[in-house]
Amino acid sequence: MKVLGKNILEQFYEKHTDSKSALVAWHKDTCDATWNTPQDIKNRYGSADFLSDNRVIFNIKGNNYRLVIQVRYQNGIIVVLWVGTHAEYDKQDFRSKK
Repeated sequence: MKVLGKNILEQFYEKHTDSKSALVAWHKDTCDATWNTPQDIKNRYGSADFLSDNRVIFNIKGNNYRLVIQVRYQNGIIVVLWVGTHAEYDKQDFRSKK
């Protein structure tokens, strides 16, 4: 998969250094993956949550952080939309957005 928005991950882990290894590992794993359907993601990341508009939420570093992406399955592209702490995530309303 091609991941767009790596800079968002980098900016985040510069501020939250304890998230770096987990985000770097997620990025590498994702770049090496081929996701054709949501089930492909679920097979690898069992705790992933799926939202409308092909958005996916990942728990990062033991659920201390959350990562929200959008997948374009037919193009093999992932767009990083947001990354933050679990507390910051709780203040967002990703589930109602389309």
